[in-house]
This record gives sequence, structure tokens and C-alpha cells, in this order.
Amino acid sequence: MDHPGADGAHRIGPYALLGRQRTVGGGEVFAARTDEGRLVTVTVVGPELAADPGFRDRFRAAVEAARTLSGAFLVPVVDADADAPVPWLATEFTAGLPLRQAVDRHGPLSEPALRVLADGLARALAALHAAGRVHGEVSPDSVLLTMDGPRITALGIVGATGSPAPSPTDDMFDLGSTVLFAASEGEPDTDALPVSLRDVIGGCLYPDPPDRPTAEQLVDYLNRQNLPDLEGSWLPPAVTADMAAAAAAVGSASAEGGGRGPFPPPPVSAAGTGVSRRKLIIGLAGGAAILGGSAAAVAFSGDSSPAPGGRADGSGSTARPTAPSGVRSTSASSASPSSTDGPEAIVLAGPDAAKAWSGAGKNAPKCLEASDKVVMLVTDAATSFLDATTGKSVFSPLNTTVFLGTSSDRYPTAYADGVFYLLCDTPSQTGLLAAFDAASGKVKWATVMAVVDPGGGSDAPMFISHYVAVAGNTVYVCGTLSQRKYSAESPTTGYIRAFNAANGKRLWQVKGTDINNVLVPPSGSHLLATSAVVGKPGRVQMIDAGRKGARGWNVSVPYAGSYFSSGWPLTCYAAGLFLFAGGNGETLFAVDAATGSEKWHQRFNAKNGDQVRIGTPFSSLDGATVYVPVGSDLVAMAAADGTILWVAKVDGASEIGTSNMFNASVRFSGRSAQCSADTVFATDTAKTLWAIDAATGRARWKYRDPGQPDWGFLWTVGGDRVFIASHLTMTAIAAHGR
Repeated sequence: MDHPGADGAHRIGPYALLGRQRTVGGGEVFAARTDEGRLVTVTVVGPELAADPGFRDRFRAAVEAARTLSGAFLVPVVDADADAPVPWLATEFTAGLPLRQAVDRHGPLSEPALRVLADGLARALAALHAAGRVHGEVSPDSVLLTMDGPRITALGIVGATGSPAPSPTDDMFDLGSTVLFAASEGEPDTDALPVSLRDVIGGCLYPDPPDRPTAEQLVDYLNRQNLPDLEGSWLPPAVTADMAAAAAAVGSASAEGGGRGPFPPPPVSAAGTGVSRRKLIIGLAGGAAILGGSAAAVAFSGDSSPAPGGRADGSGSTARPTAPSGVRSTSASSASPSSTDGPEAIVLAGPDAAKAWSGAGKNAPKCLEASDKVVMLVTDAATSFLDATTGKSVFSPLNTTVFLGTSSDRYPTAYADGVFYLLCDTPSQTGLLAAFDAASGKVKWATVMAVVDPGGGSDAPMFISHYVAVAGNTVYVCGTLSQRKYSAESPTTGYIRAFNAANGKRLWQVKGTDINNVLVPPSGSHLLATSAVVGKPGRVQMIDAGRKGARGWNVSVPYAGSYFSSGWPLTCYAAGLFLFAGGNGETLFAVDAATGSEKWHQRFNAKNGDQVRIGTPFSSLDGATVYVPVGSDLVAMAAADGTILWVAKVDGASEIGTSNMFNASVRFSGRSAQCSADTVFATDTAKTLWAIDAATGRARWKYRDPGQPDWGFLWTVGGDRVFIASHLTMTAIAAHGR
């Protein structure tokens, strides 16, 4: 590709191309600079891919998705043009060396370097997967080695290639094969891995996707080994010397007004010469490399590094011990977290649930919502309504569908006061908010939500809906804005849209970088928004719906790991109180919803004294009790004063052999815990749904379904029943199991 620019010059869009670096994700990668001298990396799409009829639309959507992502080990998207004669993508320039080039020139990485590599890639994928995204081409060509750790590139390209959609488990296989390449120069033999990585990286390479660990579990596994921190540079001197030379060459070309001279050839080792997923599976299946037939022993929990703590106002020390980039110092916890005092944990054990009814349909459910009488079931073909008692169809289906459905950060349905609400599409219209009468199945109203603000121009941001919620006479749609003009420093911008519940008319709208996720209580006019920006404390603040979204009180949260996530709320409302995680993530604060004044707080510790991180709290229907997931424990507390009422505990192993935990502890899933009038329902990482007596903390019954997605069950509660979707099957279970 000698002349990537449409005009035949060595330019692409507003960038002067300085030199070709490598091939990745169906495009050529160049160092480039703006006319003002800012360095970027530009990926120019290959002509065959650009000529694909559907490519540009996929590319545009993939870029918009990539712009919403951030993470220490991801290379941020800066600019792109899907409509140019030659489509291109610009990312933040990062001085580094492609992993393939480093290994080809200097041989396998050392054990400490391999650990930093695995940790950094896992953290990058954890950020992607938490946002509902998949990379799809983690490889020695898309991984860049930098002085501060590895970086994953090619965001926004792979998702547009049109190849079969990858999954998070595919990403984990690719991570494993990439680390194995770095340890063995591409030989499919896990014996080349150091002992500290052999089990867990071998687990990433299991032939059956469900057996592979998640990115979060891999990060925690590495933390729990508690090996000595790496001192000095994580890379060998020869690699850092190559990195310095490459950076100097780019800087020299930029200073000389690069882009005018001939383009150097790409590295000799081109993309595609690594070990394919199929070849590696076949090689590992020979027998010796399979690790005893059991999944890698990984477990996950919160960041237990010392951090500022204590008070909801954020006061106190803000200093943290330093460690080399890419390496986190932590201590392992050998027991499930539990509060510092209170009752002994009750290990959950109960009979298998008796089904009230079960039936199969023609289309897989994508989201569910239920009242005590009717279940609304939405597929990619129609919206149907079932009798909650019998499972029989009660109304005529509607032509409303959902494109994405329920996911870890999206829940497009709600129910309140006899009305179902749905974020949906029809054959002729996308981006609808619709209301259906639960007594008749008829459409009450449907409002088209503008994708962009009217009058915003071609650069106006796009509204991406995460979930719908109802409080009183108002329906709220919450989500994030996908900026068309984006820089690496741009924090996430969230929004709240308010609509009249009676007629669907728009009432007001607010947006801002101080809104990452929003809690809408079932009543009252006070909402709660949380946010976080890299390098700064998080923020928890009240949004006053009575004043059309005006900001109210706010508190600073020194440790804000959870509040970087956008989408589903990570907070709780009970009896006039907002509850949220603060301190170092181990303290639950309860504050007055109207004023923000602290009413009480409760700190949690692991039994051996290490710090823990609480999950997303949730409350009983009457607001009298708050339930706090803490790893394998679920703690019931009086909302009035934080008194601990009971502690329930799951034991055994998860689906991949790790320690079992409540899904709500992970904090990335949506409705992983819900309540009826007298029963608490919660799912765990063994893909079991538990019905727990709200008064005693003892299990009424359990229901295991291995077919559920990894991020959590597709289920809902209506009245005194639970409704579960699995593939084409719908199942109902009574709260008391009878």
C-alpha cells in the first residue's frame, strides 16, 4: 500500500503518515501526525475489506462502540472516517513494540514479563467484556509492548470484518495463545509456560469455551499467588532498546515533516504466522498438555491493595503504596469475606425446585418482564404475553422486538402499576420507548427517542440506551453518549431522559461526565448517579428529578473501581436512604436521599483480615432490609441502622472450577438478585438460582441451569413467581417451591 490517501499523497484524512509499522485486523498500521505535530497511530483498511458491501456500516458501528471504551491497557480511539474513499481509524500513539516483533527478534519473555503480559491483557479484556464488547483478534500482532505494560490495539477494526461474531471465551483463548506464543515462540505446548502460569493459561486454552476462566478471574488468580513484585523494567534491555529506537525513528520522521519519503516495509514476520485457535486446540488435545481434566484453579474477588478509606465525604489519606506498572501488590484471602461481627454464615442447601410450568417456543427470549399475572416475553421476532399461572399465551403478539436484549449492562424492560415498558424496534422504526397495558396487551403509547439531539449537526453524539426504569408518573431512560469527536482524555458521558408515564411525552433531559450509571428508586423525586474518571476520585451525587435533573448533593469516593462501569446502577435505595460502596470498596454507606447526610456505615473484612470489595446492594420490596453480596456471602442488614440480620453463604465451585460466588458480587451483571414479598432470589457463578427465606436466610430451593449465559441468568420476578428463560424454554417456579 504505497499511496493510502485518496489523493495519492502520503496522507490519510488530516494525518501525515510517517511510516508503516505492521498489519493487523485487516489493515495496515502507520505512525502518523497531525499538522500541529501530535503523533497518532492510523490503521488504513485494506481494499478488499473496504469493498465488502456491509463493511462501512459495521465499521462505523464498531468505531462508535470502541469510542466508549477506556482502560489502562487499551489503546484509545481518537478519530475515524468510515465514509472516506479509503476508510481509516486513528488511535492514540503509544511508543512500543509489537509482541510478535519483540519475540521474533529477542526470543521468549521471562516469567515475570509473562506475568505482567497476562495481567495486562486480562485487565484490558475485563474492561471490554464489562462494557459488553469483545475484541476478537487478540494476537501477537495486536498486542503492543510498552514501558508501562502491554496494550491491546485494533479496537474498532475487528468487529467490522464480518467474520463470525467472537465471544468473550474466544478472547480468553486468544489471550492464552498470545501468552503461550510469548513463552514458546509459537509452539503449541504449555510445558513452555512457567509453573506459576501453566494452570491458568492452560485453562484459557481448553477446547470447551465454558471451561475457560473469565478475564476477571485471571486477574484475581495472578493477584492471589502473591509473588514478589517485579523490580525495574518488566522487559529485557534488548527489547527496550528496540522500543527506544523505534520511537526515535518516528520522532525523527515527524520532526522532518514525515510522510514525504518512501514507506518502509512491514516487519518480516507478518500477521497470520502465529498459531491458530484450531491448530492450538488440536495440538493441546494430544493428551500430555491437558491439565488433568480439571479447570484452572482461578478465583476472583476485589482489589485488596491498601487504599484510602473510611468516610463518605472522602476525607482521610489518599496515598497508595506504589508498585511497578502492570503489577499489583495484594494478599490472598483464603476464606469468604464476612463482616467483622454478626451471626455465623448459613451455608445454603436446599431441594431442587419444583417447576410450576415449563414450555418451549419458536424463538429464543431476549428479555423478560413480569407482573403477578402476566409475563412479557420479547424475542427478535415479536413481543408476547403469557399467563403467569399457566404459561399460555393471553394476548396477540406485537411486532416490537429488541436488537441487543438483556446483557451485563443493558436491561430494556420495566414494569410498574399495570404497565410494561420496553426499549424496542419495529420493522419500520428503531429507537422506540413503548408502553403496553398489562391487562390487555395493547399499546398505550410509543415514543421515538432521537438518536441525536435535533440541531446537533453531523458531530452530535449518539444516545446509547442501557435501561429503562419507572418512578411514580415518570419513565426514565438512562445510558451513555457515544461521541463522534473523541479524544483519549474524554471521560464517559452519561445521560438521563425523562418521559411522562401517561402519554410518553418528553419531560426533560440531562447529560454529563458526572453520570456513569443512574439509580432510579421506585418512588420519590431523587435519583442517584455515580461516576469516575481515571486518576481522580469517584463521585456519588443526587439528581433532583423534581427540578428537571438539577444536580444536588455529592460525595467523593476515593476508591471508585466500580463506578467506571457505565450502564446498570451499582447502588441501592431503601426506606429513604441511598446506599453505595465507598472507602476502599469494602464499606457500605447509607445516606439520606434528600440531603446526603450519613446515617450509618458498615465495613466488611475477609475472615483472615484482608480487605474485600462489596458487590451491588439491593433491597427488599418494602425497603426495610438491605442485602449486600460480599464474594460468597450474602449479608442481610436492617436498612434503618445497618444491623446484620443473617449471612447466607454459597460453597463449592463455579462452572469453571473457581470458588463459587454470588453474581451480584461481580457488579457487572444486571438483575442477578431480586426479591418478592418474603423471598430473596440470587444467582451464583455455578449457574444456580437460589430462593432464600427473607426472614431466616435459609434456602427454600435451588434451580441449576448450565445453559444460562456467563454474565448471569435471563430471569425476572413477578408476584410470588420466578420466570426463567433458557434457550427456547420458559420455566416458572413458585417462590415457596410449591
